[in-house]
This record gives sequence, structure tokens and C-alpha cells, in this order.
Amino acid sequence: MALQGSGVAVRKVLSHFPDGLSLAFAYGSGLYRQAGPSADHENAMLDFVFTVDNPVAWHSKNLKKNWNHYSFLKVLGSKFITTVQNNYGAGVYYNPLILCDGRLIKYGVISTHILIDDLLNWNNLYIAGRLQKPVKIVAMNENVTLRSALDKNLKSAVTAAFLMLPESFSEEELFIEIAGLSYSDKSPEGQFTQLMTLPKTLQQQINHIMDPPGKNRDVEETLLQLAHDPDCADVVRLGLSAIVRPSSIRQSIKGIFTAGMKKSLIYSSLKLHKMWKGWLRKTT
Repeated sequence: MALQGSGVAVRKVLSHFPDGLSLAFAYGSGLYRQAGPSADHENAMLDFVFTVDNPVAWHSKNLKKNWNHYSFLKVLGSKFITTVQNNYGAGVYYNPLILCDGRLIKYGVISTHILIDDLLNWNNLYIAGRLQKPVKIVAMNENVTLRSALDKNLKSAVTAAFLMLPESFSEEELFIEIAGLSYSDKSPEGQFTQLMTLPKTLQQQINHIMDPPGKNRDVEETLLQLAHDPDCADVVRLGLSAIVRPSSIRQSIKGIFTAGMKKSLIYSSLKLHKMWKGWLRKTT
């Protein structure tokens, strides 16, 4: 459930940044109420993602407006920042631990075309994965291709979830599977149809897992075999893990440079503290 007044707070944040956003959304514990009596909603960081058509121009404007948001990379200019953003990690440039209107925020910037590609093909499942969970859309332009890709990403997530679920399941179980990216119509024909509609990158990862060395089968042949395999769900799960884990590691390493060493250490300590509190709640 969204916290009271959160809509006003997130819209105010946008006023501190340049325009030209094709999509802006907020997410995380600073926006949605978390379980547990010790959850500190008021002081939780607000998380944002800004999608821009022209990242060089946007970063150039943002450097003039919010120079202190950036790490040492700012001295190299908006073109270099955009190169780091697009070519390393999961295609996102994050500025964490920013004080804005009395609240700590973190915001990531991603190019529109990179986001669309991830939404359609699940290249990284980083921002596409985030958009399968609860988010608050703060701004969105009339980009028909982007809107279509957002819909396709959600349909792909539901398809993947069906491949993982038993024949009978609740609505809550469906949402949990989608939110956790633990993505079984249980007949082989039905499973094959669903497998064929999965994003391209996930199909390729499944083919890599299933294909014996030297055989070089095409993807369709592999998916047909998998549809008849009782371990279908486990293979899909392995394929998802093969996408998510490397992109998350690359993005974390990239964060050391984009946020700077000091902010990276502070941000990491806050994440560890949050994980520790969550573990304590489970054990008490």
C-alpha cells in the first residue's frame, strides 16, 4: 500500500530535475508500506528511475542544475557519463544518497531505447524486472513504442510465472512469482506455446543450458524438448538467474564509480543494516 502523501512527495522531487523525461517512476520502501513494526517509512530513501531520449543533453542540464549529485566522473562531462551509463552494468546511471526536499533519494537514469530493448527482450531484467513489481508512475510521455514495451514486459512476466506455478494457484501466489522473478498450462503443448512467447534473451539462455556441447540445436527444438521435460520450471528458473545475476553484479561494480567510494560505502552499509533488521524480524 502506498504511504499517505507519497504522491505529492514524488511529484515535488521531479521539479528539481531537467525536463525531457519519457518515463519517471518511483519505487521501494520509501513509497510503499513494508511489513514489520520496526519499518522506518518516514526516513526510508525514495528511489526513482528517469528514462530519457537524449542522455547526453539531459546529463548536461542536470550537471548545471545538480553538480553535487555526481561523483568525480562529473569533471569528464555528460558524454563520458552517458558512455558509462549505456555501456556498463545494466544500462543505468545511479546517483544515490541525494538530499532533496528534506528526504534522501536515489535516482537512476536510463536511455529510452535501452529500456525498451530490456522490456522486450529481457537482456538484463534489471529495470524491466523492477517494472514487474509495484511502482508509481510519476511522468510518462506519449511514446507509443515505450508504452507497448511496458505492456509486453508485464505479459512476459505473467507467462513466465504460469510456467512456474502448479495447475491450481491463488492470485497472491501469481503476484509472488512475478515479483520474485521465480517464474508451469501444464500440458506439453501449452508449455511449448508459453515458452515460445518468452523474451528472446531468456530463450537463448534456456537453449544454452539445454544444448549439449557440439550439437548446436536451434532454440525452437530446445524449447520443444523442454516442454516435455518434468524439470521445465527449474530450467526456466536457471535461465532467469543467468540473466539477473551478471547484470546485478556489473551494475553494483559500476556504482562504485558513478556514486563515488564514500557514497558507495554509506549506501552499502544502509542496505546491510536493512537486511540485518529483516533477518532479525524473521528470527524473533
